Amino acid sequence: MTRYAGQIALVTGAAHGIGAAAARRLHGEGATVVLADHDAEAAAHLETELGERATAVPCDVHDSSAVDNAFAAVAQQYGRLDQLVTVAGGSRPMHDLTEMTDEFWNDLIDLNLTGVVRCVRAAVPLLRRSERPAIVMVSSVNGLAAFGEEPYSAAKAGLSNLAQNLAVRYGPDGITVTVVAPGTIRTRVWDEQQAALAAARELVPLGRVGRPEDIAAAIAFLGSADARWITGVTLPVDGGATAGPRQFMRYLTEEPSRTRSTNRHEIDESAHE
Repeated sequence: MTRYAGQIALVTGAAHGIGAAAARRLHGEGATVVLADHDAEAAAHLETELGERATAVPCDVHDSSAVDNAFAAVAQQYGRLDQLVTVAGGSRPMHDLTEMTDEFWNDLIDLNLTGVVRCVRAAVPLLRRSERPAIVMVSSVNGLAAFGEEPYSAAKAGLSNLAQNLAVRYGPDGITVTVVAPGTIRTRVWDEQQAALAAARELVPLGRVGRPEDIAAAIAFLGSADARWITGVTLPVDGGATAGPRQFMRYLTEEPSRTRSTNRHEIDESAHE
């Protein structure tokens, strides 16, 4: 497919994982891809891998000046931007909320929510010069249901509301704004957590954890002309995890055990006395 022929796309967090997969997918569909990442060495390697129509630029979404400089480089080299894909984000091991410092909370909100705002703020003037502008934000199923990691999850939930507001605000400019919410994806953050990854797989109705390419495919659709009538929405790409855990359905449909009533619809009225 060449849905992105002649298009300029900037991907944040492009050096690894979902960001790298998105950059490869858009490039493979004909886009000129700007690889924005604070890991300059890894971004440069990807630039070399992709060859023509790929440019690496340093970009730390924590830093407003770094973000502005990255988009200024796009303006100088290309004069416009057609797609903004915001992937940069992440979480860290955390304690219970009652033991969490303001600094820890604010850092994760800044990385996962405010950093996206910085990129959108810098991108909109360039997107307004495009004939088919689109913003695709990468969130998480953590923003849709209770999966722990409260500051990360709260920031990701904020992206869905941010997308709704931006879709309405910039709809008259023709800019579509959508969110992809991945489930568990096999990336480098799971390298030392294989047991947890295997446990996560058991929760997914489709029976596997996701691959970065699964998310890249959704990003490529939502940023393309094929999705020109879609805006302000969040698309879960999670193998069905947010529809319900696989074990729960198994529990409901298995043969009744000795410890359970043979009538699944029987209600223990004593619990309400």
